[in-house]
Order: sequence, then C-alpha cells, then structure tokens
Amino acid sequence: MDQTEKLLMGIENILSVASNLVQEVDRLKRVEEECQMLKEKLFMKQFTLSEQDVFALALDGHSVKEMQDILFKEENTIKTQRRSILQKLNVSSMKEAIDFYKKITQTSSQNFTNYHREIFQKLVKTS
Repeated sequence: MDQTEKLLMGIENILSVASNLVQEVDRLKRVEEECQMLKEKLFMKQFTLSEQDVFALALDGHSVKEMQDILFKEENTIKTQRRSILQKLNVSSMKEAIDFYKKITQTSSQNFTNYHREIFQKLVKTS
C-alpha cells in the first residue's frame, strides 16, 4: 500500500468519524431541547393554571395592567397570583422569580456544550 492509498484511507476514516459526530450532535441537540421543555414544564407545574398564565406573561415582560387586559382579570386577582408565585419560589420580586426561572431552565446549555467538547476530543483521539 503506497502513501496515496494510506492518505485516502485516512481521509475516509476522518470523514466517517465527522459524519458520525454530526449525527451525534444532532441527536444530542434534540435531547437537550426535550430536556429544556421538560424542565420548563416541571418548573411551571408548581403553579396553578392561573398562576402559570400570569408567570408566562411576566416572562414576556407584561405589566399588571397588560395582564389584566389579556386575562380579563381584576388587578387584585393578578397581584394575588403574583404574590403566590413569589411565595412558592421564595423570592421577593417578579424580576427575581424570572431570573430564577432562567437560571433553572438554562443551566443545561453550558453542560451540553461541555459534553460536546468531551465527545469531540474522544473522537479525535480515537481517529
């Protein structure tokens, strides 16, 4: 076997590994998206349906007045539901509640990126 054939075999091997890596990354992205959705659902499950509506609107940046208009509820009802959300999360403001939600639901992205690096490094070492 001459140098050219060895080089072509090496290139084929690298392309095969790269193709497998791309497929694995796609699969892992789908898994991460599913995990993200499950984390969000689990987080929201601690609230009543009405509180979930209020929190979702708060996540979108809506004010109490806007929530009233969207949900067709009285101001006191919205404020009571917001207070209940804060108590359940043991936080003192809706901003803190939103920050907590983002922290809880988005921590997997960094772990996922680190996991990708580990897989890539293992694949590179084995090829």
